[in-house]
Amino acid sequence: MSTVTAGRLGEQTALKLLTKAGYKIIDRNFRSKFGEIDLVAIDGDTLVFVEVKTRWNRKFGLPEEAVNYWKIRSITKTGEYYKLLHPNTPDLLRIDVVAVEVANNRIQEARLIQNVT
Repeated sequence: MSTVTAGRLGEQTALKLLTKAGYKIIDRNFRSKFGEIDLVAIDGDTLVFVEVKTRWNRKFGLPEEAVNYWKIRSITKTGEYYKLLHPNTPDLLRIDVVAVEVANNRIQEARLIQNVT
């Protein structure tokens, strides 16, 4: 499975997981000079920036372990810029991660990790 295919599968899985958890998805693949945010959602009174990490083996660790200090910093800056462009969104901001593990072209596990900072 290519990284692009795995990424698409992971993002589709994340959309289903978040929707089932009550999130309202308002944007996908937001890009700016500061970075990229995979999914932007609203969870209650909070604007949530979601990083989706998909892995097909644990050779490099769990998917969520790839969301390090630098990635969180990039998402934070990009999220603040997103908020400036969309002032009518909730004022509370949060970063979540959806970790997806794939084996044999099938989803083995998908986890929602809230408030990773």
